[in-house]
Amino acid sequence: MSAENELATLSATVIHCTKCVRLVNWREQVAREKVRRFTEDNYWGRPVPGFGDPHAGLLIVGLAPAAHGANRTGRIFTGDRSGDWLYRSLHKFGFANQPVATGKDDGLRLHDCFISAALRCAPPQNKPTAEEKNNCLPYLAQEFNLLARVSVIVALGRIAYDTIFRVYREVGQRSRPKDATFGHNAELLLHNGVTLIASFHPSQQNTFTGRLTEPMFDSVFARARQLLEQSRPDLV
Repeated sequence: MSAENELATLSATVIHCTKCVRLVNWREQVAREKVRRFTEDNYWGRPVPGFGDPHAGLLIVGLAPAAHGANRTGRIFTGDRSGDWLYRSLHKFGFANQPVATGKDDGLRLHDCFISAALRCAPPQNKPTAEEKNNCLPYLAQEFNLLARVSVIVALGRIAYDTIFRVYREVGQRSRPKDATFGHNAELLLHNGVTLIASFHPSQQNTFTGRLTEPMFDSVFARARQLLEQSRPDLV
């Protein structure tokens, strides 16, 4: 079976996951009790699978679907302000065919890029429990195994950053290096030549306060593009 077909099979499994009772109840409650600005929308209200190019060189890992973003639209980082920041930057550096993401039928396509998350359901207050993180970990590990061409990983936020090292242990690779410290633009060479780049999450908490600016965020994907070109000069 091709990587594309295996990822599609995994996505179908993710969509039907009911491992975490608290998250199931919350995502469905949010889908029923819509916020005023989305009262006419039909919420997805289910786990959200990864999305992108099955032959990607870049893997982006976030925290979880936003309650009124991906939990509404059914596609990761779609329909919220964090997604506005992410897809705008990905478009600038050739990873997306357009700078906006509003819904699953908006025509967005990713090139050489796959986006996933530590959790597949929206957690209350964006605070997942340890058990919930453990329940979701195998899905990201399976994606990682299937995305055989990944040579750069961008972790959006500390939880995503920590989860990457747990994935590496899950797939039988080395443990977290002692010098692995989260910080914006922190860079670390992992197993088999994969480079991990840390970034502050493009949440409103960071972007509204100026902790994360657009040039800061763009610098992460400029570096990801540079690393990919260095590792595959034949594709430049």
